[in-house]
This record gives sequence, structure tokens and C-alpha cells, in this order.
Amino acid sequence: MLPQVNNRKRPKLNHYVPPSTSQLQQTVHTAFRFSGRRDGNMQVSAGHFICCPSPSSTLQSSQFAGPEDGSTEFDFVMFDEPSMSMDAGEDGTMAQSQKRKRTAGECDTYLSEIIWLDGHGENARDTCPGCCTDPARFRCQDCDDMQLYCGGCSLANHARSPTHRIQEWNGVFFEVSSLKTLGLRVQLGHPIGQPCILPQSEFNDDFVLIDTNRIHEIGLDFCGCETSERHVKQLLRHGWFPSTSTDPRTASTFRLLHYYQILSFESKASAYEFYHSLDRYDGFMRMVREWRHLTMLKRFGRGHDPSGVDGTLEGECVVLCPACPQPGKNLPDGWETATKEKWWLYAVFLAIDANFWLKRRNISSDQADPSLSKGWAYFVDEKDYKAFLAEHLTDAQEKSMCSSHNAVNMADTKQSQGLAATGVGTVDCAHHNFKRPNGVGDLQKGEKYINMDYLFFSTLCGMQLEMLNVSYDIACQWHKNLWARMRSFPQSHGLDYLSKVICFFVPKFHLPAHVAKCQTIFSFNFTRFVGRTDGEAPERGWSNINPVASSTKAMGPGCRRDTLDDHFGDWNWKKTIGLGASLLYKMKDALAERVAHALVFEEFDAVITLEHRSAWLAEMQAWEDNPNDTSISNPLEAKAMAITQAGVRLKLAELEAKELQRGIDSSLHPEISPSLTYFGRHRLANIAESMGQHATDMQKGSLMQMRNSLRRRINMWRRTQVLYLPAVQGLIDQAAAREGHENAECIHLWLPSQLGTKPCDPRLRDDEWELRYAQAHDALEELRQCLRIHCSLLTFKREWVRGQGANTRAQNALACIHRRCTACVKRYRSAWMALKSLATIMKKNSWQGRLQELADDHVKPLVDPYATGEGRRHVSWIWMMDGVDHGDDGDDNGVRFKWCKSRARALRWSEEVELLREEMRRVLEFFTWQQAWWEEQGKACIGECAADVEGLRAYAARQANIHRGLADHFCVLWAPFLLLEDPIDPPPQLAEHLLPDLMIPDIP
Repeated sequence: MLPQVNNRKRPKLNHYVPPSTSQLQQTVHTAFRFSGRRDGNMQVSAGHFICCPSPSSTLQSSQFAGPEDGSTEFDFVMFDEPSMSMDAGEDGTMAQSQKRKRTAGECDTYLSEIIWLDGHGENARDTCPGCCTDPARFRCQDCDDMQLYCGGCSLANHARSPTHRIQEWNGVFFEVSSLKTLGLRVQLGHPIGQPCILPQSEFNDDFVLIDTNRIHEIGLDFCGCETSERHVKQLLRHGWFPSTSTDPRTASTFRLLHYYQILSFESKASAYEFYHSLDRYDGFMRMVREWRHLTMLKRFGRGHDPSGVDGTLEGECVVLCPACPQPGKNLPDGWETATKEKWWLYAVFLAIDANFWLKRRNISSDQADPSLSKGWAYFVDEKDYKAFLAEHLTDAQEKSMCSSHNAVNMADTKQSQGLAATGVGTVDCAHHNFKRPNGVGDLQKGEKYINMDYLFFSTLCGMQLEMLNVSYDIACQWHKNLWARMRSFPQSHGLDYLSKVICFFVPKFHLPAHVAKCQTIFSFNFTRFVGRTDGEAPERGWSNINPVASSTKAMGPGCRRDTLDDHFGDWNWKKTIGLGASLLYKMKDALAERVAHALVFEEFDAVITLEHRSAWLAEMQAWEDNPNDTSISNPLEAKAMAITQAGVRLKLAELEAKELQRGIDSSLHPEISPSLTYFGRHRLANIAESMGQHATDMQKGSLMQMRNSLRRRINMWRRTQVLYLPAVQGLIDQAAAREGHENAECIHLWLPSQLGTKPCDPRLRDDEWELRYAQAHDALEELRQCLRIHCSLLTFKREWVRGQGANTRAQNALACIHRRCTACVKRYRSAWMALKSLATIMKKNSWQGRLQELADDHVKPLVDPYATGEGRRHVSWIWMMDGVDHGDDGDDNGVRFKWCKSRARALRWSEEVELLREEMRRVLEFFTWQQAWWEEQGKACIGECAADVEGLRAYAARQANIHRGLADHFCVLWAPFLLLEDPIDPPPQLAEHLLPDLMIPDIP
């Protein structure tokens, strides 16, 4: 028996075979001790045991040998990184030159061995080693045995392991199989191997078991004997927890439930506790990181390339967007010389944004924890990136001339204490939400232009493009001096912008926060050849990556970049396999919307005069062709002056002054003229309502004084009113008894609109008409302002307000705005009823224009976060009141404005259909190219032995088969919408492709 050793780490021997009796002489054995370190290295120490025979025991060992007996200690480093620290041996005398580390060449060895397992390698046999009769075609991924067996022996080996994963060799590569396919049946209620005389199969033989390695379909038989227990008890006694107590068809193993319970307990704080539950945090994290890196290299063919890992180029290990233009992969010949009508189909759509959730604390360094890749995936090369930033630390950040953008104005004040990175900036595919190669980088202090410029130019390096559409939430300010800032970049990051067509946009959700001018110039909705792009792709991607922020913020810089690279690759691959369903759904939706909006525009256009139609079309086309030319009038900007009640009062006073100059005085009282006759009582009524039931004596006294003052003014008004309207005297006498008990704000004024057919001076009707018309516009303008404020306050409360006190104050502010909205609605409806009554008497036929009856569902904000977007919107008519009524005055600005918007919506949906059809074609072409590329890699692969070559070819064949299956599957899905000459028949092997069951995603 070996004695206990008092040392820093307890030596552990995995396997020890004692020598035979004939070898029982003094023998020296070596014991190795492995221990992980915080810096990511593995420390290994070796010690010697001197064993000699003893009369009392078969084997006796000496004490653990010290340094003089040959004890050594060395570091086990993953890759050749000179900056990694090395520890001295336990004796402190081990020199740096004596330590060993894994070189970059060994990375190729590891990669080769991993790919080697994709073939059957040394386990290739014609017959099964178990029965020596049937061919060996199956292997288990969970057994500690990579040997191939026949189907019968595989069933025999897994009688007690029904949840193991089986692979079948098809002659070229391994395919996924299952024990149920081979015929394995799990019999409950009896010992394994003992059959049941009355087995009861699950309904449709469709039982699902969830285990730690995957979700399994199990061939399950319940016991039907007379002494058998209920199905639930049979499952529980077998260690399976049923999902329901009635006719269970799904169950989980007990070990999975226990595993999830420990996970939920430990992962509340951070991901560290989750890995700690495995009791191997350091080693597990290191293995995960290395596995991510190696699988990335494997998936992008680095094991098939003769140049190996060192030959990997920047941005080469990225899942590219199959629907975006990829020259040489999915674009037709001669695309560079396409006509203007088709040229826009080959434009690249980019979206820029920053995420301040993905912070990183100021721990470790690039020297202690470098990335395993050097800009090979989504992150830019950190060395070049930081070197460039260091040269421009003193560059001043330009202030925004648009709205107060915090991303611009507060870039230098962003809180960064204790942080090495305040977030990340990204450049995405704006149309399909793919992360771009070399389009991700850390932000050191806020969203500075210098960071975002570097990411923008990095992702465009070496890319062939002729037309570029760039979306950024501060594009109106960012693009101004972009080309001037580009001169300070390396030549490799330059862009010949003078020979390209480059357009800048603001994402649709962010656009309303900009000034009115930006809302038309940088709008996707009003710009040609962009389809229904919204530019909000990065925002949708953050919901996927934000949950890892709690774990990555405490990682070293290299580990964090490698982890995020792996998550971004997974996101892109999920988007790739989801293109079939998402583009199909978008196409169906776009076809329906194109027809609907085309019909709406045709109906609208049919009522427009030819003169107006020609003028508006020419104006719109001129602006679309030159959106940045300020000398060209913008047809989407409102040019009409808003009608206000104060303006109408001024107009009436000016008319009255002209009459006085001509000697005409229509006023019968020196203090009451027609322009002051129709003041309402709404203000006093609102004050009375706001006091509530528990007003103070001072408030009640003030209200009573206001009511007395109003009553005196009404009495004065009525004495003068009888002179203007003698017919009112009878109405006043009838209501005298009732009005004595009413509050002053409830007394009728008997305006011309309330007299009906009774005789009235036409001048008074005209005066009330003008004031009521202005009152309606004033009420709508105030209502729109209240809705804007209410929407902003609601968004702010949802995003930023926390705590009971703050929420109470925010709720009170919202209630105040709501009361103002209600008052505006009442005031407008009162004006509307008066106008409607006067219009009948005055015989005004086209008086309404854009004034309509205000229903409750019409009162909604222009930018409603819970409503549909601009392209699908049916805007409430209250937001069309930016000009005067064209019915009486001949002003056509409002109609022109609506006509231009309706035309833009119809065009965008038409462009969307054409763009989607082109994207479908590009996806199929890209998969075909990728399939051919993998087939070529399989033919040209070179290995050290036949087993190496077989593994390389098997993996290449598997990848080619995946992309061929995706192309066939998508081709069948999209067949009704593709412009192909010959009909498409489903390939016979389509049913055999194990494609994911794709759910239709939400359409923005």
C-alpha cells in the first residue's frame, strides 16, 4: 500500500498494475500529478516510487522521492504563447529551458485527431468483433468503446443503456441512428432480459425520454400482467419521472432532474457556480474553450487545408449569410454591369449598433489570457485594433447637431470605472440579422466614432461591392465626416467611396427621436430600392447574446472573445437553417401586402387631378434620385402653417379694425366684440373636476370666486346677446329657473350653433364657424402633444423607473397627462358637434376635409411601441392635420403629403417581393457552391495515413450532404415563388434528411 504523501496536491493514480512475482525486485515507478491553474494552464508534476518485496506484503514502497530522486515539474500549456507565465518546480531549481509546452504544430495534431474520428479509422473490420458473422456498421457515442458492431451485438451491448446515442456507417460517413431503429425494446415491470406475456406498447409506439445527453424516442412496453402496477408506478420504479399522471408519453430520468436542480441552485449568482457543481471548474472551462476553438477550425475546413491552422486568414471562420451578395459564391455572371433597375438587388445592407450589456471587468490582460484566434472569426484582431486606438486617444468626439444623442454627446463621460470594456460594437447584416466577419470589437469608453469606424471599415476589407446601404441610429451625425476620418486609417481599411453608391439610414424604431428633417432624409420607408428593411437587426440579436453577459464580464479578454465568437457563430448558423421558413413567411406576407397597398394607392391616385399627379410625381422622383441635395424640395415635409385659435382671434380682430377704419361698427358694447364672444367654460370645468371630493376651504373659496366672476360675465354677455339675437330671449326665460341651481360652467350660452333654424345674424354664424374650426385644430394639436408626452413617459417608466416611490411619481405624471388628453377630446368633440350643426344651416358641403368624428380608437400615438410599423400602418387621421383644409381654401399640401406616403408604401412592398425572390435564388446558389467546395476538399485532402484521409473525406462528405439537404429542402419550400422554367419535384432522398423542425419566426 502506498503511504500518504504530505504535499501541495495529493497524487492520484488512474491505473496501477503491480508487477508479477518474478518481477518483485527493487523497481522504480513514476506517478504523475495533474492540477489546473487559474491562468488557464495545466501543471503536471512527476515523482518516483521505489518498490521492493517484503515478507509481510506483496509490495512495499518507499516515501515519495524528493528532488534528488528525480522529481520534476513542468507546465502544460495549450498553445505556443510566449506571454504565458511558467511556474518553477517544487524544488525551485527548474530552469525555464527545461519546461515543456505544447507548440502551435501540436494544434494541427489535435485537429487531425479530432477529424480522424469522423471515419472508422483503426476500427474498420469487415465483420463484427462480437459475433464474427454480420458486418460491423454501428458504434456508440456514449460507450467507452469506439469499435464498430453489427446491429444485433449493438442491441445486446445496450440492453441496460437504452439512452446511448448510436451512429451508423453508410460507407462514406457516419449517420445518426437510434437503438429504437435497431429494434431495442424497454420492458417495464420485469427484470432485464425477462419477457412479459402481456406487453402493452405506448400509443403509436411514440414514447419520449429526456436524458442528459439528448431527447430519445424509446421503444417502450408496459407490463400488462394481472399483478402489474399502474403505468406511472412502473415508470417511477424504473427511475423515469413521467410528465403526467394520466397516460404518460414523456418522461425524464432522475439523474437529469437532479442535475437540473443543482444547476438552478448554483446558477442564480453566476455561471461560476454552475461549473462549480461539476467540481472541475478550471479544467472544464479550459476544455470547453479549447473544444470551441477546435470545432470552429474543423467546421471551416482548416483541417483539410494543407496550410493548417497557421494559414487561417482574418474573418475566415465565419458563418456567412447565404442570402447576402457573396461575389464568386451566389451572384450571377455580369452582376457588376447590371442595369439600374436590377443593380440595387446586389446591394449590401449593413447595420451598426453598440451593446453596453456585454461589459468586461478590468481583470487579467491580453498577455496573460490571449485569444486562441487572431481575428479569425467575428472579433477584430485585438492587437491591431488597440494599436490603432492608441494612436487616436486625443481625437475629439464631434457633438450631435440633431437630437440629443447620448451615444454621441456622452461618449467621453460613459462610466468606465473598474471596466476594461464598457460594451461591444457590432456590424451586422441588416436584412437577415447575421453577425459580419471582423465586425465586432470592444468599446473602451462609450460609443465613440473611432471604435465604430474601425469596425465598419474592417468588415468591408477585401469585399467587392458596388452599392452599400448603412443603417446606424446616429447615422445623421456619424456619416458627416466619415470619409475625412477614413484618411487616418491604414490603407488596407480604405474604401473607394467615390465609385460606389452609398446610402445612410436611421433604423425605423430610432427614427422618431430625430428632428423632422432626419425623419425623411434617413428613412427606409421613403427611400427607393431598400424594400422593407428596418435596420433594427442588431437589436433583435442582443436578446440572444445578453444572457451570457453575467458570465463573460468576469472572464479574461481572450476567453471572453473566444466565448462570444462561438455564440455569434451559433446565432448565425441558427439563422442559416431558419432561412427556409423565415423567407417563405416574408414572401407570403409581402405578396399580400403588395396587393393591398397597391389597391389603396390606385384608389387614392384615381381621385387626384392629372395636373397634381404629374407635378407631385415629378417632385417625388427628383427627390428620390437626389435625397442629399438640399436644393431639391422635399415633398414629404409639411409646408402648411398650422391653424391656431389665437391666430383666428387675431384675424377677426384685424377684420374688425378694418371695419372701424371704414366707419362700420358692428359692436353694441364697448367691451364685448364678436372676436371675444365665444370664450368657453372648459377651463373652469377642468379646475372643478381636478379638485376632487376633498378640496380645502381655500380651494373651494377660489373656485366660488371664479364661478361668480364667470356668472357676471355671462349675465353681461346675455344682455348684449339679446341685441344680436332677439330669438334667444325666450330660451333664456325658459331656462332661468333651472340655471339658478346650476354652476356657472354648466350654463348654456346659446351660441348660433345651438339655435338650429331660429333667426340669427349670418355674421355671427361665420364668426363662430371660424372660432370653432380653429378650436378643433387647437384641440387636436394639444391632443397630439399629450400623446407624444404620454408615450415618452410610458417608455421611460418601463425602461428606467424602479422602486415604489419612483413608480408612484411616474404614475401621477401619466395620470396628469391622461386628464389633459381627456379634456382635449371633450373640447374637440364639442367643436365638432358645433361645426356639424352650423354646416347644415350654412350649407357647407366639403367643410370636413381632414376633420372627422373622433372615436376612442382614433386616440393613439403616432409612434406606438405596441402597434405595427410604418409599412403596415393605418395612421389615425388625427396625425394628418398638418395643413389647412383644402376643401374651402384650395390648399392641397395635406393631400400631397398623404399621396406621397401611400405611393412610397406601395413601392416598398413591391421592392420587397423582388428582393426576397433574389435572396431565395442567392441562398440556393450559396448552398450549391458550399456543397461543391466541401466535395472538392474531400477529394484534395492529404493525411498521414489511410485512416486520416478517411476521416477528412467522411467529414467533407457529411458537410456536403448537409448543404445539399438544405438546398433541396429550401428549393421545395420556395418552388411556388421562384421564377424557374421547369417545375421542381421533391428529391427522393429529402425524407431521409434529418433537417430541424423550423418554427416560423416573428416578422418585424
